[in-house]
Amino acid sequence: MAAPLELSCWGGGWGLPSVHSESLVVMAYAKFSGAPLKVNIIDSTWRGPRGDVPILTAEDSIVCQPAKILNFLRKQKYNADFDLTAKQGADTLAYVALLEERLLPAVLHTFWVESDNYFTVTKPWFASRIPFPLSLILPGRMSRGALDRILLTKGVPPLYQLKEVEAQIYRDAKECLNLLSHRLGTSQFFFGDTPCSLDAYVFGFLAPLYKVRFPQVQLQEHLKQLSNLCRFCDGILHSYFRLTPAGISPSGPESVDANLRKLTQLVNKECSLIEKMDDNLRQSPQLPARKLPTLRLTPAEEDSNSQRLSP
Repeated sequence: MAAPLELSCWGGGWGLPSVHSESLVVMAYAKFSGAPLKVNIIDSTWRGPRGDVPILTAEDSIVCQPAKILNFLRKQKYNADFDLTAKQGADTLAYVALLEERLLPAVLHTFWVESDNYFTVTKPWFASRIPFPLSLILPGRMSRGALDRILLTKGVPPLYQLKEVEAQIYRDAKECLNLLSHRLGTSQFFFGDTPCSLDAYVFGFLAPLYKVRFPQVQLQEHLKQLSNLCRFCDGILHSYFRLTPAGISPSGPESVDANLRKLTQLVNKECSLIEKMDDNLRQSPQLPARKLPTLRLTPAEEDSNSQRLSP
């Protein structure tokens, strides 16, 4: 009997099974390949190395990162690329590299660096899945990690300034979207009539960008102009992730937005209270520690206590 496969990943909203791109890549590939995953959605009680999500667990094996997880699933005979030709396999590797170099930095920036998006959508959503007080710390750490990842790949001469880096990553991302749209054409999937790992990567990177409601939608607007990529995401959601017949989250978009606004206000209030407490502690005078006086009993009191305690 095959070992049970368990995937720990971030959950979803806005009609998506996950709003986290890398989690969504693995979830989609598992659907395409028929891998029987038991999905453990992270909530406020979950404990583990959140920075490494998604995590695949099978007996004594723990695998992180989408590429490693997909390779592990292939070794378990769950291979969505089995019918690809050698050329299609090479094209898949090239396009995945293109996605990670050109599109992923813009997706990270949209979620984690763009200020309005981060404070209005990303931070409240992820904070609601993390136990207090880590919910006040980890989103900021994840944001800094995303920025470091962007600068590591894009912050090279002559792009030293963050504004220059931002302009470049969005230009690259739009070019990447145009190439994907041209390559997909009128087809349902990128290679033939069945989805493969490239479809999983494209869906994982595009679907959150397409569905999540951001106040700043620079790249989202460009994506929505490419109707075949939007149909591609909608088709996979409808065929493989039927959350509701209407294709939206069970609570509905109005309820999701209302809950998110309430959660944003709550998180901001908690942050303000902690900042005020820190300021008050720093501003309060630091008095030297006082030595407490030592109480000594008289001989008569000692004799009285010893008589009271004796059997």
